[in-house]
Amino acid sequence: MGGGNGQKSKMAREKHMEKNKAPKGSQRETNKKAMNIQCKVCMQTFMCTTTEVKCREHAEAKHPKHDLYACFPHLKK
Repeated sequence: MGGGNGQKSKMAREKHMEKNKAPKGSQRETNKKAMNIQCKVCMQTFMCTTTEVKCREHAEAKHPKHDLYACFPHLKK
């Protein structure tokens, strides 16, 4: 005799969980690599997805005496 529906469901759940298992380890290295925008005045780093608005907020709050483009020259286009 085979297993019942409960056993089949359990096996299906285990198979599904193993297939969708998250990769082991930390994302710390990946996050460090993504921090590639840097304020040239204070050298603070920002993630690559940071918008111009966030850069402007940082420049106005932290460096009111400096120009936005002095902090983030990559925004000058």
